[in-house]
Amino acid sequence: MSASILIGYATTHGATQEVAEAIAETLRNDGLAVDCQPVNKVRNLEGYSAVVLGAPLYMFHWHKDAKRFLQQHRQLLAERPLAIFALGPFHNDEKEFQDARAHLDKELLQFPWLAPVAVEMFGGKFDPAKLHLPYSLLPALKKMPASDIRDWAAIRAWADGLAPKLPPKR
Repeated sequence: MSASILIGYATTHGATQEVAEAIAETLRNDGLAVDCQPVNKVRNLEGYSAVVLGAPLYMFHWHKDAKRFLQQHRQLLAERPLAIFALGPFHNDEKEFQDARAHLDKELLQFPWLAPVAVEMFGGKFDPAKLHLPYSLLPALKKMPASDIRDWAAIRAWADGLAPKLPPKR
């Protein structure tokens, strides 16, 4: 069995899973073997030659499952190409993207051993009807309109650019 690439994702409402699946499809179209699954289900990285890890930012913090995944698999991740993506802003505003990227970079500083081959911030999806505690208690969030600014062309272009950076194990 040839080694494949893991597209691991953390998600709360499914938006990051949809992005992970689009990245997986793009890499498959580029001829790579890909496995796409939630990071909280991944037990071992032995069969993977590279990892793409994605998770949303919530209230300026990267999803806890993604951070736990980095901690649990530190040694094997340090031995493989790793690419990271995050979903962040709900509005197509350059300042929001810059702020979200700064928060992601700050979160990644918790893992000084990380040397990702690529890091990208994509627009996110927001539905106030799907808020859970404690966010459902914040009136400002409940009043925000639903939005989805995920740029599918940009997501697929980023994934296409990853293909040469994620060589299969020989």
